[in-house]
Amino acid sequence: MEVKRLSGLTAVLWAVMTMAPAIAQAPKPGSLESYKDWTIGCDNRNRCEAVSLLPDGGDWPDQPVMLGIRRDAGATADPEIWVSRDAKGQETLDFLIDGRKVASAASVDGEASVRGPQASALAIAMAKGGGMEIRAGGKRIDRPSLAGSAAALRYMDAKQGRAGTMAALVATGPLARSAVRPAPAVPVIKRATIPGGAQPPALWREELTALGTLTGCADEMKDASSPPDLHRLTKTETLVLVPCGAGAYNFTSVPLIATGIAGRRTFRFASFDYQPGWSEDATHPMLVNAGWAAETSTLQSYAKGRGLGDCGGSESYVWDGTRFRLVEASAMGECRGAWHWITTWSAKVTE
Repeated sequence: MEVKRLSGLTAVLWAVMTMAPAIAQAPKPGSLESYKDWTIGCDNRNRCEAVSLLPDGGDWPDQPVMLGIRRDAGATADPEIWVSRDAKGQETLDFLIDGRKVASAASVDGEASVRGPQASALAIAMAKGGGMEIRAGGKRIDRPSLAGSAAALRYMDAKQGRAGTMAALVATGPLARSAVRPAPAVPVIKRATIPGGAQPPALWREELTALGTLTGCADEMKDASSPPDLHRLTKTETLVLVPCGAGAYNFTSVPLIATGIAGRRTFRFASFDYQPGWSEDATHPMLVNAGWAAETSTLQSYAKGRGLGDCGGSESYVWDGTRFRLVEASAMGECRGAWHWITTWSAKVTE
């Protein structure tokens, strides 16, 4: 009876409050920030990663080297500094700041990482230093720019709630590590198991016509090198990936859900809790270089900003029986030599 006496405004506020938990559950991937020759991003768990870039206008080197700094959220997490390059075998990498060796790490097939106290010391030295060298066997293999590294690490300190604490790398203060903000809880998504069985029946001519009308991709379907892909989701539902244009290295498709018997199937746009990056509006999802893995119920979209693959965005979804749920997103907004994209969203998948 009390609810009936609520005023119109109060009733609206009550409705908003009761809907808030559902709204808050929608994925919100983190954004990327760039500071001169460094870019940084954090995911929903406040796990942050900063990556070095080629100087603006710089040429792609013959033997490129990637350098990054990642750190999990929470009081006990320390930074990790990693290096990636095209190399074989084992070697030792030395990291020098302004001519002074600060850290060393073993490298296996071009992959190396610095952890523990060495990593903290190196990150702090990078933020304060003027120049950096990475050497292998005494030979210089790279001179990553440090311009913007201090600002990127200051952003990391603030994003993870370390500013003003002894755990910060740049924005240090007197507060103990225990004052660092804890990591947010990881979202948990239960995936639906995809049933086995025969491949769904091929689309009839009338169904192809209906797909072209619904998606607006009739011309692209005619020019496509292959027909729409069909993948079983449930006993009555089929994922249909409709080709809708292609470029030099990006192939777009519209995901639909088909129901009914062959020849009479009806189609609707697939539902996502977070729209893929190339979707033009909320009712018309668009995937790029789409891939489907039935064994993990995973649908992938991967869009390159250019052929080198050093910028773009990707999303991975799992089918929960009703819609596709975002489980991982990554991005690189700067086309400046960083082929390692930064994770901006992550979730845990259960059976």
